[in-house]
Amino acid sequence: MNKLTKIGASALCGSLAAVSAANAGDMTVTGGVDMSWISLPTQSVGNPIGMGSNLTFKGSGELDNGWSVAYTVAHANSNAFSNANVVVTIPGLGDVRVDQGTSGTGIDRMDDNTPSVWEEAYGFGLAGTPNTVSGVSGGTNIEYTPSMTPDGLTARIAWSPNAGGSNGADKGTGANESVKKSGYDVTLEATSAMTGMEGLTLYGGMSRIDQHQNSTAISGDIDERTVGVKYAVGGFTLGYQWSEEDTGRASTNTKYSNDAYGITFSINDDLSIGYNNYKSDRTSTTGVELEASSVQIAYSMGGVSIRLADGSIDNQNYTTGAANSKDATTLSVALAF
Repeated sequence: MNKLTKIGASALCGSLAAVSAANAGDMTVTGGVDMSWISLPTQSVGNPIGMGSNLTFKGSGELDNGWSVAYTVAHANSNAFSNANVVVTIPGLGDVRVDQGTSGTGIDRMDDNTPSVWEEAYGFGLAGTPNTVSGVSGGTNIEYTPSMTPDGLTARIAWSPNAGGSNGADKGTGANESVKKSGYDVTLEATSAMTGMEGLTLYGGMSRIDQHQNSTAISGDIDERTVGVKYAVGGFTLGYQWSEEDTGRASTNTKYSNDAYGITFSINDDLSIGYNNYKSDRTSTTGVELEASSVQIAYSMGGVSIRLADGSIDNQNYTTGAANSKDATTLSVALAF
């Protein structure tokens, strides 16, 4: 980690010497790289060597009235913009977060919270990601996390005026989404301090997005909901999650119902193994069940992480047939700076 202290956020693009004390705060820069080799025995592929780079800037400071402000800009592979958010913490009230990205807020925090040692059952190179709950995270949104909830309970409320639209620049507007309109998410998470059982975590959420019903294709709004449980005992962590989406469509892909579970075991502080499974039933003119599963192992030593996953997916992209049942084995080495 490289830490640049007592500088303003604007100093990233200007002279450090010109920063005003009024803009003083802390800025940290972190980065990492992932290098992978993937084997897809039933597919014709090109170069199996992959590399991903990440870079994150975080700034923080405190206002004269006691409010604190935190700003994060995340970049994914090849310095592509990934996410930006501002969090204002108001003492006695909680956090207000303005988020401009595609994940990390609302019900999307719980798209698949089953325990794993590396990735989701489908997240290590098997194309054809199944349906998961996403809520209003697709468009710029405002999320409120109250601080007056009981110990062990976290509540969040997120709202977007145009849940499917693109993100707008300063003093600008994002492109309009012709079907999706405003929406909101509500989520709750209760840890052992609330549940009364050590190692037990319960969570759940719901989402509603208004849709413009201008044709026979759209007959209602988008409704999403999920509930899940995780329990940690000894070196084991077990979890199960159910989620569902009613798409609001009059026909063709009207509903998705998902079941996921995972189990992990920490052999020691550095070495863990796990198994994950995800099933997604799509209701349409011809119902299809997509299923992905994987066995994973992860080892870390300092800033280096080595991960290996072996798994399969059936009915990839909700399409039946032998050509859509595929296997993959992926080896990854990650370095954090």
